[in-house]
Amino acid sequence: MEQLDCRGLACPQPVMRTRDALAAGTSALEVLVDNEPARENVRRFLEGRGFTVAASQEGPDCWRITASAGESAASAPQQAAEASRPLGETNKTLVLITTETIGRGDDGLGAKLMGNFVATLPELGPRLWRIVLINGGVKLASQPGPALDALKKMAADGVSVLVCGTCLAHFGLLEAKQVGDTSNMLDIVTSLDLADKVIRP
Repeated sequence: MEQLDCRGLACPQPVMRTRDALAAGTSALEVLVDNEPARENVRRFLEGRGFTVAASQEGPDCWRITASAGESAASAPQQAAEASRPLGETNKTLVLITTETIGRGDDGLGAKLMGNFVATLPELGPRLWRIVLINGGVKLASQPGPALDALKKMAADGVSVLVCGTCLAHFGLLEAKQVGDTSNMLDIVTSLDLADKVIRP
């Protein structure tokens, strides 16, 4: 079993090192990380590639993730790539939200505008592919309000919602997140590359 010590590495390095190990043909892997977002991102990455994954906390700053290849692991990388790629000929739009408000001048007004913006995104119809929340934008997935309600409905309707794990940890919102997948910068950069159009309010 190959061992990777990813403690002390910033996002998305733990996922990238895990990806490189799989690319080299590793079928059994043990990864050490020192924060919950890294644990969640590595776990989700491995499960998405058909691995059986177990994670345990071994101290206040140490999580051990063990993974072994399941029967579907051989085909999972291609399946994962296809699942993350926009489908069909219709342009796929990604919405990148980096703050919980829109504009400057009055934060109360800005929060109301952001709620209205997110609630109006379904008007994009089938073009709306993915919503990415980073920095202060992760608060929209964690705090009650019209934006959270709209995000939940869109996720239920099949829109992908990615929420930056490093950002959630920074704001102390890991446990408060109510919608979307905890994500990492590799997922976010790949999503931006795959999108046909990016909207940033």
